[in-house]
Amino acid sequence: MNRTTLSLIACTTALAAVTAFAALDTPSASGSAPAGAAAELPVERTSLLCPAPSSSDIADTSYTSFTPVTKGTATGGKAQLQAATEQSADGASGSKKGGDAKRKPAKPLLTPKNPGTPATGDTSGSDTPAQVGTADGRYAPGWTVQETTEVVAGTGRGLQGVNCTAPDTEFWFPGAGTAADRTDYVHLTNPEDSAAVVDIELYGKDGAIKSSVTDGFTIPPHGSEPILLSTLTDERQTDLTVHVSVRSGRVGAAVQALDAKAGGDWLAAADDPSGSLVLPGIPKDATDVRLIAFTPGDADADLKVRLASPDGLITPAGNETLHVKAGMTTAADLGDVTRGEAGSLVLTPTDQSVPVVAALRVVRGKGAKQETAFIPATAPVGKRATSADNRGKTSTLSLTAPTATTTVKVTASAGSEGGTPVTKTVTIKSGTTQDIPALVPSGLKGTYALTVEPVSGGPLYASRTLTSTAAGVPAFTVQTLPTDRGLVSVPRTEEDLSLLQK
Repeated sequence: MNRTTLSLIACTTALAAVTAFAALDTPSASGSAPAGAAAELPVERTSLLCPAPSSSDIADTSYTSFTPVTKGTATGGKAQLQAATEQSADGASGSKKGGDAKRKPAKPLLTPKNPGTPATGDTSGSDTPAQVGTADGRYAPGWTVQETTEVVAGTGRGLQGVNCTAPDTEFWFPGAGTAADRTDYVHLTNPEDSAAVVDIELYGKDGAIKSSVTDGFTIPPHGSEPILLSTLTDERQTDLTVHVSVRSGRVGAAVQALDAKAGGDWLAAADDPSGSLVLPGIPKDATDVRLIAFTPGDADADLKVRLASPDGLITPAGNETLHVKAGMTTAADLGDVTRGEAGSLVLTPTDQSVPVVAALRVVRGKGAKQETAFIPATAPVGKRATSADNRGKTSTLSLTAPTATTTVKVTASAGSEGGTPVTKTVTIKSGTTQDIPALVPSGLKGTYALTVEPVSGGPLYASRTLTSTAAGVPAFTVQTLPTDRGLVSVPRTEEDLSLLQK
């Protein structure tokens, strides 16, 4: 091989590595890039995994798919969402059964519509399996799927919502539990053609908890398994941190946290361990807020606790700081910390920065009419993030600018059955949280999506709260909105070639 051929191969390898890394960036949704910088291109393929929604026979589940409009995408492409077991080894629909015979594929839950318009699908009962979604071409950049389930009675009754997520190899879930009233499952979904081997570690108030399963869990190809946490240990604890790590393969993971008395919801994975954290969008009528934190390192963490209110950063009386011992789950009751106003929790180190994971357990209502949801610490919006399932006055978008004033463009898409998009620009002052209620498309029919795009300023954090009322219970679910990772940064080929040839 001559030198030019070797340089081209090296360049191609470097580009592939950079493209893989670029999923962690937050490039411009416009697809443009300044001169001399890496080009920002729309992703060409996206995968999403949705856990099996419920074991209740009276559960009603809706799925909403949405792709925001992105400049520079290809004209073709497709997207689909279907049962994990209907995916064959070659990536097409159908799975083998009884030798070479292929099972007839089940009808997809929904057929995604063109970018800019949501599509919906519904199921009911306890037999809806986990779903695997794939999108390519113009459907891929920023593709978002929301799973929302309503259960009117029984353990976990209320509204349960989760954003379907990309497969990964490590997850942290502070806020799970094995107390007598809790029924918490870790749902693991494997989209790959080979089995995945997964370890689950539990950490309580005194440190690591010995598990009854030491060899890990094998998740079959295109399979999904719910793991009941109380079967892993005899210890009954209110606050646990669950660590899911994958030895081989990739999985999707989420915790379904159900309470016999106070409803329940999905607990999504917290953002990666960090010294500073933001937990956005505590409902202003929250009656009880509990902070659960864990540090996986060898050093204790000391955190300053502040609430980003509509008027600025406030230190909650009696909860000015939180000491988190290394390897131990720590919890603090914050009560009705928002006191009737919008709020987000901001955690920063008091001195030395130690990586921490954290989540909030939030309660609305009182007595027998309580409902629970969770808010994990999340990554910032970056250049764009989307909430797929919104229903007019029952949706509230919460925006937080913890360190610098930020200008934000919010777009309500067309409705799934009709309507015209509406855009609003708002300014979030430094250190504050602002709720954006009832931004709906003109002439709305069906559900719609909300897309958030910072225009200028510092980092922005966001979440969406969806509410409903059943039998007097103030049901709700909260989903954080990190970057949609719809574009990747790719270095200019000619620049890389010249560097490699020197």
